[in-house]
Amino acid sequence: MFFLWPDVLWVLVVLALLPAAYVWLLGRRSRAALQYSSLSVVRGAAGQAWRRHLPPALFLLALAGLVFAAARPVARVPLPWMRSSIILAIDVSLSMRVSDVKPTRLAAAQEAAKSFLRELPKNIEVGLVTFAGSSQVAQRMTLDREVLIASIDGFQMQMGTAIGNAIVLCLAELFPEQGIELDDLDTPSTRYGRSLDKKEKKAVKEFTPVPPGSYGSAAIILLSDGRRTTGVDTLEAAKMAADRGVRIYVVGLGTADGDVATPDGLAIYMQLDETTLREVARMTGGEYQHAGTAETLRTVYQNLGTRVQVLTRETELSGVVTLISAVLAIAAGMLSFMWFGRAG
Repeated sequence: MFFLWPDVLWVLVVLALLPAAYVWLLGRRSRAALQYSSLSVVRGAAGQAWRRHLPPALFLLALAGLVFAAARPVARVPLPWMRSSIILAIDVSLSMRVSDVKPTRLAAAQEAAKSFLRELPKNIEVGLVTFAGSSQVAQRMTLDREVLIASIDGFQMQMGTAIGNAIVLCLAELFPEQGIELDDLDTPSTRYGRSLDKKEKKAVKEFTPVPPGSYGSAAIILLSDGRRTTGVDTLEAAKMAADRGVRIYVVGLGTADGDVATPDGLAIYMQLDETTLREVARMTGGEYQHAGTAETLRTVYQNLGTRVQVLTRETELSGVVTLISAVLAIAAGMLSFMWFGRAG
């Protein structure tokens, strides 16, 4: 914990003098109590001494709390539902039709994604990006779960696997003001020419890199069953996400060694590049999980749904401390009125 305005804490030195003043006042009242004609009255008052001391003690704690709040304390605390948006980036390459994950990899991924959406809190926006040889925004970020489910049911498979492109496209959706565009990156499809129909590029907003995983308003969940075959280098794209503090949770789906008999000779595209995918998660402060079955995939999504909903971050506690102090002050006043018929 630290304080944004630590100099305010010097006021606590003044508050520390108040108990001494209180004890001095009690001494004066004790001398006055000797004038009672009945010793039983004095003893009765002594028996209720804790009542006399409790309201002032609560009020002193309230004052100390207000000074503490004025110093603006900041601490790292777990806060639920801090992420306002999540983007699901799902591989729709042809290898997703393989049935080593029943009924097929794609069907299992669709069902798991829909289950994830049903369990996710309604106040978190979700976007959907699909990728194979190219990447598309299947659904922009929305709170409408039915629209998202309809987009998931409408997946169309393609050739190729451009994992890096998918990450860059997710970042473009999360940071539209930064002018991130795939065409501006040095990829085989763009380095030799530029379409005459291409619109003028938006001015790129300068940004200062932040620590990996420090962006608390969004996360990316990336699912792939293969390795990059085209597009932006995967780790280059991961570096872009890490510089913006966006965590990427990676799910590797299917057979890790690619040992699946297929009539189309697609085994090479089914080999999970786990080394790279794990590095993507590590670089961005996320996690990597392998899902070899439909049940495992559902479990992974359920666990991710829990993890991305709670974020530990530095949060100012002034409001909470002020509220507690106000409750203590009100309690002190109410007890004083109840027991003594006065506020102090």
